[in-house]
Amino acid sequence: MNATAETLPVAKAPAHKTHRFALLLRREYWEHRGGFLWAPAIAGAISLLLTAILLVVAAVGMRNADADADFVLEDGTRMSINGLDLGILADQMSASDKAQLASGIDMTMLLSSAWPYIVMMFVMFFYCLGALYDERKDRSVLFWKSLPVSDGETVLSKAVSASLVVPLLATLVAIVTMLVFLVMLSVMVMIHGGNAWELIWGPGNPLAIAAYSLAAIPVYAIWALPTVGWLMLCSAWARSVPFLWALLVPVLGGGFVTMFGVLRLFNVDGEWFWSNIVARMLLGAIPLTHHDIARMDGVDIEHGGVLQLIEPAGVYSNLLQPELWIGAAAGVAMLVLATRLRRWRDEG
Repeated sequence: MNATAETLPVAKAPAHKTHRFALLLRREYWEHRGGFLWAPAIAGAISLLLTAILLVVAAVGMRNADADADFVLEDGTRMSINGLDLGILADQMSASDKAQLASGIDMTMLLSSAWPYIVMMFVMFFYCLGALYDERKDRSVLFWKSLPVSDGETVLSKAVSASLVVPLLATLVAIVTMLVFLVMLSVMVMIHGGNAWELIWGPGNPLAIAAYSLAAIPVYAIWALPTVGWLMLCSAWARSVPFLWALLVPVLGGGFVTMFGVLRLFNVDGEWFWSNIVARMLLGAIPLTHHDIARMDGVDIEHGGVLQLIEPAGVYSNLLQPELWIGAAAGVAMLVLATRLRRWRDEG
């Protein structure tokens, strides 16, 4: 009896590298979903809850205010706070007032979405510290090494998770938090007779802020590479308490350089070492570069300058800064070393 095509065994082709890498990223997400997703989401929910409480307190306060509590509009009209009508107030606004309102709305949106980013920085830091240490501690590294996945792919998936996946999820949560905040603010405006589109959504730039925040992720992923590389190197090398090694080595190095003036031989002071070495090793999870800080001096916040802080032209100008690429090269070198160490270490 001749075998048919249906009865012959079919040899399965090995999984493509990109497919394996996607599975590794998915593994990191499911193993750390609490930190990657739920921690920023809970932070955003807490910020919205506090905002709701403040809005309720403000509404009750305005309702219970004395009749003598009033303010004067630009044309001299006096308006009681008990009878606050935001529609009338909007009609009295000048062009300069509207520009300041737009800037204020944008700044408020950025502040309302800050909580998920604050949590993101801690998640990135401690995830990198435990990325290679924890699997040695619980001996799961032996299982993962038995699979047809190289050490380089494993370390790269963890680095990409820290520098891209975590910021992406935090940014999405921040955008949702910002939009819910605007909805809450709109409800308050409408309760007091205002037009939410005229006073909130029109002057503000929520879509631009959301798009700019997403566009900035690749730049800050490169900026974070020295910190990601250093923490993962400590995670691969330390036999215990990687946090202490990660913290003490650069801090003690900075103290030594400052105390003995080692860098004076090169006409460099200790402050440079703290700013460009210690800070880059420990604070790269903060999405703010030295170039960004310098750009803030030329930004007029009161007249629409808020968007200039995060617009792509300014953020991507970081790519022209040598310190960004020098730090990125150092981060890649440390990741390569962490890969070598993972290949050698399998103790618990």
